Amino acid sequence: SNCLPVVCTNVSFENFYAATFPRSNRNCQLVIHPHFIAPFLTASHQIHVFATPPLTFVPSGIACACDYAALFNHSSRRLAFPTSALPHPLLHFRFDPGGLPGFLCPYLPPPVFLPWLFLFPPSPRGHDCAAFYGLDESDLDKVFHLPTTTFIGGNETALPLREIIRRMEMSYCQHIGVEFMFINDLEQCQWIRQKFETPSAMQFTGEEKRTLLARLVRSTRFEEFLQRKWSSEKRFGLEGCEVLIPALKTIIDRSSENGVDNVIMGMPHRGRLNVLANVIRKELEQIFCQFDSKLEASDEGTGDVKYHLGMYHRRINRVSDRDITLSLVANPSHLEAVDPVVQGKTKAEQFYLSDTEGKKVMSILLHGDAAFAGQGIVYETFHLSDLPSYTTHGTIHVVVNNQIGFTTDPRVARSSPYPTDVARVVNAPIFHVNGDDPEAVMYVCNVAAEWRNTFHKDVVVDLVCYRRNGHNEMDEPMFTQPLMYKQIKKQKAVLKKYAEKLMAEGVVTQQEFEAEMAKYDKICEEAYARSKDEKIMHIKHWLDSPWPGFFTLDGQPKSMTCPSTGLSEETLAHIGGVASSVPVEDFTIHGGLTRILKGRGEMVKNRTVDWALAEYMAFGSLLNEGIHIRLSGQDVERGTFSHRHHVLHDQNTDKKTCTPMNHLWPNQAPYTVCNSSLSEYGVLGFELGFAMASPNALVLWEAQFGDFHNTAQCIIDQFISPGQAKWVRQNGIVLLLPHGMEGMGPEHSSARPERFLQMCNDDPDIVPKLTEDFAVQQLYDANWIVVNCSTPANFFHVLRRQILLPFRKPLIVFTPKSLLRHPEAKSSFDVMLPGTEFLRGIPENGPAAEKPEQVKRVLFCTGKVYYELVKERKTRGLEAEVAITRLEQLSPFPFDVVDEEARKYPNAELLWCQEEHKNQGYYEYVKPRIRAITRRERPVWYSGREPASAPATGNKNTHLQELKRFLETSFNLDAFKNLGV
Repeated sequence: SNCLPVVCTNVSFENFYAATFPRSNRNCQLVIHPHFIAPFLTASHQIHVFATPPLTFVPSGIACACDYAALFNHSSRRLAFPTSALPHPLLHFRFDPGGLPGFLCPYLPPPVFLPWLFLFPPSPRGHDCAAFYGLDESDLDKVFHLPTTTFIGGNETALPLREIIRRMEMSYCQHIGVEFMFINDLEQCQWIRQKFETPSAMQFTGEEKRTLLARLVRSTRFEEFLQRKWSSEKRFGLEGCEVLIPALKTIIDRSSENGVDNVIMGMPHRGRLNVLANVIRKELEQIFCQFDSKLEASDEGTGDVKYHLGMYHRRINRVSDRDITLSLVANPSHLEAVDPVVQGKTKAEQFYLSDTEGKKVMSILLHGDAAFAGQGIVYETFHLSDLPSYTTHGTIHVVVNNQIGFTTDPRVARSSPYPTDVARVVNAPIFHVNGDDPEAVMYVCNVAAEWRNTFHKDVVVDLVCYRRNGHNEMDEPMFTQPLMYKQIKKQKAVLKKYAEKLMAEGVVTQQEFEAEMAKYDKICEEAYARSKDEKIMHIKHWLDSPWPGFFTLDGQPKSMTCPSTGLSEETLAHIGGVASSVPVEDFTIHGGLTRILKGRGEMVKNRTVDWALAEYMAFGSLLNEGIHIRLSGQDVERGTFSHRHHVLHDQNTDKKTCTPMNHLWPNQAPYTVCNSSLSEYGVLGFELGFAMASPNALVLWEAQFGDFHNTAQCIIDQFISPGQAKWVRQNGIVLLLPHGMEGMGPEHSSARPERFLQMCNDDPDIVPKLTEDFAVQQLYDANWIVVNCSTPANFFHVLRRQILLPFRKPLIVFTPKSLLRHPEAKSSFDVMLPGTEFLRGIPENGPAAEKPEQVKRVLFCTGKVYYELVKERKTRGLEAEVAITRLEQLSPFPFDVVDEEARKYPNAELLWCQEEHKNQGYYEYVKPRIRAITRRERPVWYSGREPASAPATGNKNTHLQELKRFLETSFNLDAFKNLGV
């Protein structure tokens, strides 16, 4: 009675059974219902091909009609239903593990993969399978008591077996397939059973059906209008899954009725224009003008293609009669990359609204079947779904499952039976539904919205449909899927099918249907006429995350100045006092941490800060100014290098922690510091989304080592670097990337500064006009800011400047490792007081600066290599002959600082020094800019490691020899004599 069911497609039972179970293991108590697919028939019954099983549920899958027929007890005449109350269903599935080749039904080699939704002929149903279970016709009329684990009886407690089978078929063998029995929560499983087993649960009123038809009309006629007007343009239309639009609107309607005020969406390119038009309600003329080849360039930035753009809109929801805000986040072509960004933005909106249960703000993510199964970021995003600092309390995932990825069949695109299997890892129920049955889709979407509202967990709606055209409208799908597309051409559109159904039911007339289509056609034509008046592409009209009040009405900064980033002595002392103490009683900290806090206290007394304390000062002061701070990443609470310790752990009580930063001021903003999952791509995307929501927050992501940021390269390349240019979307996210050649090998040395500098948008050959507001104007014009600080004070200032600027830019900080405890890497309170600021460059201030005309060489450098150069210079006694100038801000390049230093030392050689290899690091970026500011009159020599393919050696001795050679070159004043420019 504990055996669990498998549902199979229309593959003959004999073939399936023989292929799956060796003869020695055919005593498995396995029940198979081979006729699940029959209700999906909509077309020719003459075609019968063995296709990849579209709905092949593993033993922990769903319950189906005839399964229950095999599980009754003759003596008690009580059906023994499988129960989800078991700790794990597979534990009670009786089979020989050595003989069962996995849980997948075998993939019979098909001559072609065809859409299962309409290619299978009629099959015997229900009681026709009775003989297999040892039943005869008389058993079907026997009455059995129903257990409490099923809801098929309604108000009845006993039913004939024939009726039991019929009702189970109506629940699970129609156009909906439900995966939920892997969920190890009885309440949740029973909730789902009740939704799908209750008799006549899927009932719609005439008005609801007419609304559904009207939404299908808009979805379908929108695509047809675009095809008529721009037949040769790519638009990635929704043909074949037009039901997506009413599906999304149903989810939004029900969620709005449940109290949701804000819905944040992310989706790929397919159907995006339709969603913008008919879900978000973007003005049609703004969409249509995007197809005009004469439309002039945008008012700002470089723009993006029309099917990548986002949108923000607040409107009334007609079903709930409540205001609702809809946001569709702009995204690149990199499929699923937007998923964590949407989740981060959702989390931020929930945070700012104190929506701790996700009742006001929710997210909807749309996916393609191939990408949902193939892109690892889907898995990373799912694994954030229930983490305390990352959960958005349930996301509704809608998969547009058109059963093909560009030209690739599912049988070679994934190893799992279904594209949605990844969702099982977080116990998300999966509702598969036939996209050609709009009412089934609406019911499933209502259930999904109710699930999210009830349990605040993720849920997946799998819209099994097809793609009527190729990958885009210019693509020919017959090259690779000829039989599939021959059948698709015969397939009647869902709008026509549903209209005929409603006319047959008497819900609408032919005249009413035609009038509804004519009404929307007129709307499109009028919008098309207005679109011809649009001459310029205004990207600002497509902004997905506006910041009301931060900019002027025309979107410009309110000023082009930045105030001093210094603080009063009292403020510094107060923050230092909290940073060096435990601000709660009865809390026992580690003995080693006691020494660290004592050391901080001594520094505060001596009016100095190290790197960790400088960060504490910057964060603490911003919290006092009402700025929320969120620091996220792997091991950030303690810090990879055990320097931060922002979360203290009681040594005697489990899970008892203290965050002193939240005890600084009575009315301070909250501080969030959270260790992330072991993910870069997903977490950095999440933090980017969080930073989108408000300009009045400092959001930082720290890599465990800077080397690991390249796992998140997609977020950096496609969102952070070009985000403002493509989407006019400013973002102030901060990336903290530990960097430095410490002899730790090729994967723990370099944050790849050359890559960030290569993506900077400034021109190396043009020196900007040096105006009074040059420093701030440079920042405003840049796509991001890249710094490598050499002092704790400058790190303090750059963090505060990030918020005090009148605009937002991403900030890339190459943070140190050895400098965290370097005795010379300390700063005095004096350079952090009012009137002080971030120094883009730090000039020489020793003996060389006193007699600049006698200086023979100027070493330009950045970051921690400065300390090695200073030490070597002192050893060689060259303090008067060699000047060392630090460039703290690399991009935008401090032309004025370099120009002043170069002019100061007219007789000196100019040398760039770096510890990185020549083809890496900063040299190729700084050299042409230094040459430009010196009018190319003076060469810029190089001192550093030789070119290499790896960032660093793994041999400690080799590392030291490289360092020795580089320092020798730096201070050998004859090294470049007699060499040409």
